[in-house]
Amino acid sequence: MKNPVIALGLDAADPVLIDKWISQGYLQNLKTLRDQGAYGRLTHIEYYKAETPWTTFLTGCLPQKTGYWAPFKYYEGTYNVKYVEAYDFQEYEPFYGLGDDYRVAVFDMPQSGLSEKVNGLQVLAWGAHSPQTPSHSRPASLFKDIIKEYGEHPALHKDHGDWWDKGYINRLKEALQIGIKRRSAICRDWLKQEKWNLFLTIFGETHSAGHDFWYLSQEDHPLYSQKQEIGDPMLETFESVDRAIGEILAEAPEDAYLVVFAAHGSDNNTTDVPSMLLLPEFLYRYSFPGKFLLPQGKSGAVVPPPVTSPQRMNWQEEIWREMYHPNPIKRLLRRWGSNNFNSQLDRVVRKLQGKEGSLLSRFSRPRGPLVWQPVMWYQELWPQMKAFALPSFSEGYIRINLEGREPGGIVAPSEYNAVCQDLTEQLYELKNPRTGESVVKNVVHTRQSASDRDPKLPDADLVVVWKDRPADVIDSPKFGRIGPVPYRRTGSHRSRGFLTVKGPGIEGGSILPEGRAVDLPPTILELMGAPIPEYMDGKPLVKVSIPVS
Repeated sequence: MKNPVIALGLDAADPVLIDKWISQGYLQNLKTLRDQGAYGRLTHIEYYKAETPWTTFLTGCLPQKTGYWAPFKYYEGTYNVKYVEAYDFQEYEPFYGLGDDYRVAVFDMPQSGLSEKVNGLQVLAWGAHSPQTPSHSRPASLFKDIIKEYGEHPALHKDHGDWWDKGYINRLKEALQIGIKRRSAICRDWLKQEKWNLFLTIFGETHSAGHDFWYLSQEDHPLYSQKQEIGDPMLETFESVDRAIGEILAEAPEDAYLVVFAAHGSDNNTTDVPSMLLLPEFLYRYSFPGKFLLPQGKSGAVVPPPVTSPQRMNWQEEIWREMYHPNPIKRLLRRWGSNNFNSQLDRVVRKLQGKEGSLLSRFSRPRGPLVWQPVMWYQELWPQMKAFALPSFSEGYIRINLEGREPGGIVAPSEYNAVCQDLTEQLYELKNPRTGESVVKNVVHTRQSASDRDPKLPDADLVVVWKDRPADVIDSPKFGRIGPVPYRRTGSHRSRGFLTVKGPGIEGGSILPEGRAVDLPPTILELMGAPIPEYMDGKPLVKVSIPVS
């Protein structure tokens, strides 16, 4: 039989942070694996870095090949955006769909789909962070059997909250601990069940902890002073994952290759507020000079301290109350009226006017599948704007309102490059008044010209890569100050990961060449002795140097 591979992924677990904790004496199982095996760093593409890592891992293909850039899809010719969730795997299958010659067990792989080519077990969306796929399994009865025997993961679809809600933080901390223990029990029992050619699970708990616990753990976060006596739940989560890794690998066959990896990492959140809120407001002001929807301040003025005491237990609600309305009475009611009062008032206004009314003229916060992203509050204005922001989980995504491509396009194809260049120059001028530094690291042009209509290109014409420092306020020389606003999630993603491999022929303490996240699937296939598809964009980072038994 070929050597089995036990692969454990740590979702959004950052190698820099793990190195720090190992040097401080934590995460002993990860340290032992590294000492006894080979270790290397991984990189991923710098933009769309939160949306693409798992699809890249599953297919072994970069997004330029799959055409999958995000779970949000902008439909050309409509100004509509839908949440389409995971890649459909029609063109490229999950790499572990290997047919009858390989026994494979996949537990809780995020952003995947059930593959008919897997000879074994598959359970999806048991406890993954943002699974983007239904809770189901092959065989179909397996998911219910798992719930009956081990229980649900208490954090599934419940790991979204606000940093100032201490009740939420405590509930999530407990839910992640329970989920880790149950994941460990399930994985150990599956490994006892048979000798798999590939066993794969992903710890989504590290992803959830990074988003919500970062400011409680890392002293360089602007909100670290707000941590009070909660402790360090992020370190506690990683320590529990480390223990679970030790428990799971104790059940691995002696001849197995043990693979622990992260396809991407995390750090201070530098993307949520700029991409979801500050960028769409900047583009509104760019398109309508002299107008603003978020309160306008003067560039260069003394900046107020960060917002540390939001009044409402919801970031979107807090931001909505700040949105400007020219009618002072409406502005007052929106800001200070209760949610229930404003909702009732909306119903009365709709009844009197006989229509829904403008999104931005409503008293109560909008409802709908995507309006939790303030980007979408500007949607009704997109046809009148030169450029508008698209929904994002990481970088800032800008769509040019191009004539002939968008139904109400106002930028002529001959002006496309000039508008892109003008926006790029103005984006580089945006400053964080708390530091005096630019907030933009890079602006990526995804198209060479207006005629570039390849359907596998991103929906965005420009991608704004933010610098690695949180910003709750920005100054524009032309359009004034935007913010300060409350911070959202305190941790977000980085395009760095790691790989540790232990097993036959692997020299302890050795260093792997620096690779890419897209190298993970061919590396696993190489260790399994399985064929590597020619279409994959990666290459094996480990070569099996001894005969496979």
